[in-house]
Amino acid sequence: QLLIHLQIIGLALGTLGWILCIISMGQVHWRMWHTSNATIISSGIVWVGIWKVCFNSHGKVSRDLRIMFCHRFHFNDAFIPQEISVAQVLVLAAIVLRALGKALTVFLFPILKIFAGVCVLIPVTWNCYSVAYNCAIPFPPSFYMPSSSEAQEVGAAIPVGIVSVILLLMSGTFSLSYKHPVIDFVCSRSSLDLQ
Repeated sequence: QLLIHLQIIGLALGTLGWILCIISMGQVHWRMWHTSNATIISSGIVWVGIWKVCFNSHGKVSRDLRIMFCHRFHFNDAFIPQEISVAQVLVLAAIVLRALGKALTVFLFPILKIFAGVCVLIPVTWNCYSVAYNCAIPFPPSFYMPSSSEAQEVGAAIPVGIVSVILLLMSGTFSLSYKHPVIDFVCSRSSLDLQ
């Protein structure tokens, strides 16, 4: 009975983790750079994502609305640091693996969920490291961006990615416990101890 509930919980957590992984990948808020150079970047904040970098400029659309400029980058751009290139590949791989896991056998499904969680964990922690050590990115001159920031903060995409990792790993673990009798025995034994 407990194992069936774990399977259902695992499925729900895996689906939610997958959705959060997709949201994290699309956000530009992986890293927030603070800069005092306000000649181009009027807000003093630059948002660095894994697919683009954005900032507000002095140009105004209306009295209160400023224009946000974004520059996209791709796998083959030479200036992109390794943590962003790896994030592009691994987060995309996590999304594809989770989608494949839905279509494949039940046994392969928990393994792919766990592997998808690890694929998100690597870029999330690597980008946290880059924020902590204020790592620079040598943007091309056409981006009108400084190559380094005065300070960096973790953006909103990182916590979303961390929650995605936790949910995917929990989902894979719950699914494995349903499939393997050794884990079944441990789970049923611990539930007997609780009674």
